[in-house]
Amino acid sequence: MSKDRKDLKRAKPLVLSLFCGCGGLDLGFEQAGFEVGLAYDLRAPAIESYNYNRATNSGFVRDVGRIKFADLDSDFGREFVPKGVIGGPPCQSFSRGNSSKTEDDPRRAMVRVFFSLALKIHRSRSELDFIVMENVPEVASAEEGKLLQTEINRLERAGFRVSKHIYNAKNYGVAQNRRRLILVALNRSRLAREWIIPPVTEDLCTVRDAIGNLKEPVYFEDAKKADTYPEHPNHWCMTPRSSKFFNNQLKPGRSTGRSFKSLAWDKPSYTVSYGHREVHVHPRCNRRLSVFEAMRLQGFPDEFVLKGTMSAQFSQVSEAVPPPLAKAIALRIFQSISPEDVSDASAKIAAE
Repeated sequence: MSKDRKDLKRAKPLVLSLFCGCGGLDLGFEQAGFEVGLAYDLRAPAIESYNYNRATNSGFVRDVGRIKFADLDSDFGREFVPKGVIGGPPCQSFSRGNSSKTEDDPRRAMVRVFFSLALKIHRSRSELDFIVMENVPEVASAEEGKLLQTEINRLERAGFRVSKHIYNAKNYGVAQNRRRLILVALNRSRLAREWIIPPVTEDLCTVRDAIGNLKEPVYFEDAKKADTYPEHPNHWCMTPRSSKFFNNQLKPGRSTGRSFKSLAWDKPSYTVSYGHREVHVHPRCNRRLSVFEAMRLQGFPDEFVLKGTMSAQFSQVSEAVPPPLAKAIALRIFQSISPEDVSDASAKIAAE
């Protein structure tokens, strides 16, 4: 551990993050008043990004399915007793965009792995106040609905009140049409309040609002020659090759096959989910989006930086939970576990 945290006073509710990626969900919880004490993911570039953006190296490369209490305590520096567990198990095996889904995809088991570790902590170490899982909406229908319902039944038997709801990030200040299922489990014996869906924002944030003021990015082939990137270290993009970028074939807001979805300036973006070089086309139709532009469409703050190759960066931003949506969920939970002076505290945090 590069920074000693044994003697730090912890006034904020402590959280464990599983399948954390680069930390979009975690960032929202941190902005709402929580402290993520430990975070785990199997992908090294994601953990590199995670730690780069935080004061302590709380992210670790580990297989979540093999984590023991001894690992938690060793990584934390003392006994680790979180108030909540959050995370987004891999969703590719459920996603509608995955044309090669199979019932035996090992990633499908990660939903159960997530809840198993959370419930093990709850039963064997200290009662949790909450558990939050994010995934694609299709997870609710996996295995004819049995996969998720089995986990809900386990949570309810363990004393949790469970709510699952489909949220759209565009309703929470994000310039993106992104639907996600978020399951919130609250400890019935400790938190008397029913779950209340966070209020939506009044105005939609558009692509223009998010990226309209940015300069042109660095192209991939020029990246090594660039002394400084315009705007941001992640403001680089693929070098345009296809003739479609040069012959006026592409039009803003139109889709030309799966690989050429052009964004419209005055609407939210399509879902930021990029794979197999299928990065959305900039509204000017002259290139694909940069990593930084994708980050802004996800609602990441400008000071956040992703590490790794361009491909790794696009994967990280694609798989992240938009921080503004995560913050809205986290503020509701914060209000439930911190009832004293919560109105003043929540208002202060929300305004930051």
